[in-house]
Amino acid sequence: MAISDKILPHYTYDVIQLWNDRFELYDGFPVAMSPSPAPRHQQVAAALRGELYLALKKCKNCKVYDPLDFKIEDDIVLIPDILISCKKITKNYLDFPPNLVVEILSPSTALRDKNTKFSIYQSQGVKYYLIVDADSNQVDIYQLINGEYVLCPLINNRFEFEFEDECKANIDFGEIW
Repeated sequence: MAISDKILPHYTYDVIQLWNDRFELYDGFPVAMSPSPAPRHQQVAAALRGELYLALKKCKNCKVYDPLDFKIEDDIVLIPDILISCKKITKNYLDFPPNLVVEILSPSTALRDKNTKFSIYQSQGVKYYLIVDADSNQVDIYQLINGEYVLCPLINNRFEFEFEDECKANIDFGEIW
């Protein structure tokens, strides 16, 4: 047992639900999700969320969600900026892998988004992971292939996501910026 295990508290999802602010949990270690994202972050999130919503509007099962708790284990909880689930969510949180996750980089989260969350989403079987850099108008789209994320190219600034039940979302990322 590491010395840090002896002196650091270990929190769970039920405990952080009692707190006033939003937190993610990494092996029981809380990370505050405040302050609120910068205006550019919010603008890009809203534009991308809108494009995804419109692309999936006629899809029966696939839905786009604002930040929502993704409870992986009782002590591992992530809050993506955007997610898509093609299965019905019956709880106040998601307890199964979404089909797509979007993380929009902030100075305080970039390292965690590109490394820790990347590994967690990959291990959980999230089909698509988008890392969006709102400051440089760039998106990295990773698709899970044989259990590993593969970086996908944009063609004419577009990418077509394929979900369950033949749902597709053809997104022009030029519209986002």
